[in-house]
Amino acid sequence: MPHPSITAKTYPYKPAIIMGSTGEIVTYRELDERSNQAAQLFRSLGLKSGDHIGMMLENNRQFLEIVWAAQRSGLVFTPVSTHLKKSETAYILQNCGAKMFIGSLALSDVAEQLLAESTGVEHYYMVGGIKPGFESWEEATAGQPDTPIEDESNGVPMLYSSGTTGQPKGVFVSDYAKDVNTPPWAAPTLGVLFGFGEETVYLSPAPLYHAAPLHYNMMTTYNGGTSVIMEKFEPELSLKLIEEHRVTHSQWVPIMFNRLLKLPEDVRQRYDVSSMQMAIHAAAPCPVEVKEKMIEWWGEIIMEYYAASEGIGFTLIDSASWLTHKGSVGVTLVGELHIVDDDGAEQPQGEIGTVYFGGQQRSFHYHNEPTKTEEAYNDKGWATTGDVGYVDEEGYLYLTDRKNFTIISGGVNIYPQEVENILAVHEKVADVAVFGIPNEEFGEEVKAVIEPMNWADATDETAVEIMEWLRERISSIKMPRSVDFHPKLPRMDNGKLYKRHLVEEYRATVLDDANTKPAESNLP
Repeated sequence: MPHPSITAKTYPYKPAIIMGSTGEIVTYRELDERSNQAAQLFRSLGLKSGDHIGMMLENNRQFLEIVWAAQRSGLVFTPVSTHLKKSETAYILQNCGAKMFIGSLALSDVAEQLLAESTGVEHYYMVGGIKPGFESWEEATAGQPDTPIEDESNGVPMLYSSGTTGQPKGVFVSDYAKDVNTPPWAAPTLGVLFGFGEETVYLSPAPLYHAAPLHYNMMTTYNGGTSVIMEKFEPELSLKLIEEHRVTHSQWVPIMFNRLLKLPEDVRQRYDVSSMQMAIHAAAPCPVEVKEKMIEWWGEIIMEYYAASEGIGFTLIDSASWLTHKGSVGVTLVGELHIVDDDGAEQPQGEIGTVYFGGQQRSFHYHNEPTKTEEAYNDKGWATTGDVGYVDEEGYLYLTDRKNFTIISGGVNIYPQEVENILAVHEKVADVAVFGIPNEEFGEEVKAVIEPMNWADATDETAVEIMEWLRERISSIKMPRSVDFHPKLPRMDNGKLYKRHLVEEYRATVLDDANTKPAESNLP
């Protein structure tokens, strides 16, 4: 499992990266040379091993070139979601202590706003063009030597996930190996398990700033394979790329399966997908019917896993096992699985509780968040990310909910408290509850129920007004799909909002009949 710099010497003209829409190719030699030039730039600016950088880029070749430059420079690199607004991005850059920020001309609206923030960033660069206050990434790197820096060492990603308060948390594994040739932690295990190797052609249909796409693309490159990167997911194009490049491996979220299945039958049958050896999916609950149809279409090549950026545990289930345990996310391969009730007692088989893992092979902490780190562990040293589920008599795990009513929509975690905190300051809002309700395509969608200051404001016009106001203050992926009004939300004297009954009412209504939900505003 060689570092890509070694593959560049063995197979210099082999494609390391192919961009899906344009067909642009980056060979292993080009990847090696460009990542060397960027590493030289990092050192010329005084960035040393252990320093942090942030980046907000759409899916493009520069994204992975920068990743590999940071990896061989010993930097801790943080890809930022392209959906985040200025305040959210600024918080991440400040929290991680980024000394450099690399933005994109295509996403310059947010990038330009960061210049006025006190983030501590010293160097601002932009890909694909420049705006005032930014230097050209291409010009800066082109003037650097394409030879390795003298003090190469292993750099690693630090990705952010939101906490129950809505503030992002940087997940960091501090005891990583410093040797530049060290493969990412998943490569030696998952790479072997999923059959990654020199002949692998990996289709990456999701944003690269997500944990799974980032890790799987790095794993592909460490194995000497080829990554086919989609600039954005398009159902038919993904099938075309599978056929065109004879894709062997891919990684999806359930909403993508759903959209593939909604293509006309003649379109689905138009493309040859027989080269596929492994279709991996995770990140969100997959409706049983959707997965059944995908297995019927693609065969028993679909593999599902359950894990988190924290790396505390890992479960896996193949198609054959899933067909006899429908809805399960599999059995434990990494970590010791425990289901724990609210009092800390371990639950018997079939009983629902919070999912914990013990016996971790590596430790993690939330960057600059000792309290949140401590809260992730119980008194036995077991760790959780707040998922809820149960285990059957054969040891198969089933997830039933998310603690604190975390919403998973299209594979993205959405934390209600963040949306509630923003809505609560609107002049017409007295109180608000945000939670997830079922959505056939996305798994869940965001629902907002507002207690208005004056009941006379409980109108469609007010709902539209509030939604347009919110749209300017929060990422589009976190936006409620609909708003209802309620005369009195269940806020108790202790200050806690008891949403459980509201959630049960709305979810039951949606499941019984999608057309009989409580009166809902038709919002743009």
